[in-house]
Amino acid sequence: MRRILFRGVTWRSFTLLTCEAMAILGSVYLAAFLRLGDDPSWSDQILSKALIIAGVTLLCLYFSDLYDLRVLSDRRELFVRAVQSLGGTSLVLAALYFWFPDLIVGRGVFMIAAVLIISVLFGWRILFEWTSRRVGPRERLLLVGTSEASVSLARELFHRVELGVEIVGFIDPDPARVGAPILNPGVIGAIEDIPAIVRARGVDRVVVSLSEARGRLPMDKLLEMKLDGVTFDHLASVYEQYTGKIAIDNLRPSWLIFSAGFKKSRLQNGLKRLLDVACAGAALFVTAPVLLLVAFAVKLSSRGPVLYRQARVGLHGRVFMVYKFRSMRQDAEKDTGAVWASKGDSRVTAVGRFLRRTRLDELPQLWNVLRGEMSLVGPRPERPEFVSSLQREIPFYGQRHTVRPGLTGWAQVRYTYGATVEDALEKLQYDLFYIKNMSLALDLFIMSMTVKTVVMGRGAQ
Repeated sequence: MRRILFRGVTWRSFTLLTCEAMAILGSVYLAAFLRLGDDPSWSDQILSKALIIAGVTLLCLYFSDLYDLRVLSDRRELFVRAVQSLGGTSLVLAALYFWFPDLIVGRGVFMIAAVLIISVLFGWRILFEWTSRRVGPRERLLLVGTSEASVSLARELFHRVELGVEIVGFIDPDPARVGAPILNPGVIGAIEDIPAIVRARGVDRVVVSLSEARGRLPMDKLLEMKLDGVTFDHLASVYEQYTGKIAIDNLRPSWLIFSAGFKKSRLQNGLKRLLDVACAGAALFVTAPVLLLVAFAVKLSSRGPVLYRQARVGLHGRVFMVYKFRSMRQDAEKDTGAVWASKGDSRVTAVGRFLRRTRLDELPQLWNVLRGEMSLVGPRPERPEFVSSLQREIPFYGQRHTVRPGLTGWAQVRYTYGATVEDALEKLQYDLFYIKNMSLALDLFIMSMTVKTVVMGRGAQ
């Protein structure tokens, strides 16, 4: 992938993080030199302490979304989040120094380093943002087709300047639509105009929606452009690359069959299961006191059982019982039957609202993970009542049952809580992306994103 180093991580954000890590380490060393002079006795001890300062600082910047380069476009937002993250850094380091005094770099060194780090980070961030705005697009795309998926891709890239991609325009098979506005720009030509547009506008890649252009593409001219160095790609592949999801609109089974991915080897499945058992077992052991406190709070807050059992659809469509701490009234669905939870749902108890916000109600599902009914990472399991209707309304919905459902997932960290068919469609596109690109590295990345989502209290109902 040209602009994506890892799922959701661009080369620019990786460069930003690497340079900031080096800048923080350099600031600590410079502070030590200014305070302690060129005495070599301190140089052997400073590296580990500087790495701790750098690690905590970068972690706080990450939790403040300061490696999401869209934040850089708003300097006021950048300033507020940077101050918050640096304040959080100070609190975390103070706690570490309280419990582990040997980690302290020295009061004088720390104060000088703090001033240097703040100055360097703010200066570097402003310089990086200024440079990013003035560096022209590194890839120019021409979209063949005006389907909803094409427009959605263009809209996504239009708002993500950090990717360095520009949409030159749209091609429509109907010559009468040339000049029609879509986003910015609009339709700039018909199929037969592609060679001239590529030459005149310096197009790097022609992105084709085969469902619209099938049978109407001038293959001889496209081959000529291919030999001249122009890259052609299927819309679904480019959409996946830049958005982290697979577009359902106009998606054909042939693309799913012949595209790379969807590999589930025995070794990968075995390692994933080993990770599930090890992490779920350790988490249950560590959180045992919390589980007892939560159970006690649920019992005192309202009448009914502490645990809530609910049927969910799992691997290969098998139904299993998922366990959660009860967060609603005991008779929550007595009159309505199975319905999705909504924002500000009156059925949720006071304690349940806290449990949902902190995701503590999900902890009993670690038992489902140990039993092999769920995985730590995967598509969230849905209720059978909803699955039957969603499979009728949404194509490829049943494909999410080819892997174990997860306690967390790519859709959960990339999309807010959903309670409509449209939300289910959007989340399915992320789920298909996960299933196609499933790996231990992606699982670990999603788990780190989940920690961030929980700590920041995002997406809960």
